[in-house]
Amino acid sequence: LSELVALRKTIAGERDQLAADRDRLRDDQTRLSSFTEERQKQQAAAEKDMASEAARALSLSKQVDSLQGLIAKMEQDSKAAAKAAQTASLQGAPAALGNGKPNLGALKDSARMSPAIAFASAKGMFALPVNGIRIRDFGGSDGVGGVEKGISLAARAGAQVTTPCDGWVVYSGPFRSYGQLLILNAGGGYHVLIAGMERISVNIGQFVLTGEPVAVMGSTSRVASVLAANASQPVLYIEFRKDGTPIDSGPWWAANEGEKVRG
Repeated sequence: LSELVALRKTIAGERDQLAADRDRLRDDQTRLSSFTEERQKQQAAAEKDMASEAARALSLSKQVDSLQGLIAKMEQDSKAAAKAAQTASLQGAPAALGNGKPNLGALKDSARMSPAIAFASAKGMFALPVNGIRIRDFGGSDGVGGVEKGISLAARAGAQVTTPCDGWVVYSGPFRSYGQLLILNAGGGYHVLIAGMERISVNIGQFVLTGEPVAVMGSTSRVASVLAANASQPVLYIEFRKDGTPIDSGPWWAANEGEKVRG
């Protein structure tokens, strides 16, 4: 009888424990469901904001007829681009090492949210955004009676495009004769413009790292001046600007593969 009573107590205890575990599981499921619902709401809100920002950017791009006008308009009237530009201006130049050289070790921090190296100090360190053959140089003829303000690279169809430097996205989308255009604020008054891609995968306001994939080339050229030259393959256009004025990007490109900086 004693053993039977003990067995009944054990069974009752296990039943109570099972009920308690079931209640905890139900509470956990309720919390998880609530968390998932909240995440979905946040995701939907974020996607709505991105869609709204993209529509706003497209609207602003139609109000200007120059790249400088686009940059100024975006960094003034677009909430995400303005915040990115403000962050870039307040960030200041990254500190160099004691010998005055850029701190390349800072590039290893993939969680960084500001440039690891000051743009002005990175000459000779940048990798070209895409593997290709240079077909036009800064200062040369643009093929339509003007002078090139950037460089053009003939690339393969579907090639991945990466960022040559750290920076904040202040424009991402179509713009007039440039096709899909990406503009980065690299801090210190420098902007990097990349055009001619088929698809861009980053959003306005986003901070991107050196060497980060940001776009994909199409199967044909999408820049009007290149189309006029009857290019048989997709061409990427890259332009550097300092305080609104196009500058020669030549000094910033690495001389060979071994010298390229990758984040």
